[in-house]
Amino acid sequence: MNMSTEIKVYRITGEMKFKTGFTQRFKIEVRALTEKHALEKIYSILGSRHKLKRNHIKIEEIKEINPEEVENQYVKEFISLEKIVKI
Repeated sequence: MNMSTEIKVYRITGEMKFKTGFTQRFKIEVRALTEKHALEKIYSILGSRHKLKRNHIKIEEIKEINPEEVENQYVKEFISLEKIVKI
């Protein structure tokens, strides 16, 4: 099994359902090694931010995107870093 160590950018779209019955669509971009890692990151982000369980999060699409297609400013800035210096 060939594991790539290149970090990619994924755009995940879907919807989340709150306890009140309200449903909200989302589009989130994350950096991850694989599609599976990106999915886990989304569950983690939405679960902690909105106190949602996985069965309340419906993933519609996971798409690997080019760095030029990134819309999220935080992810853009992170991509532009050549290296991270640890002090």
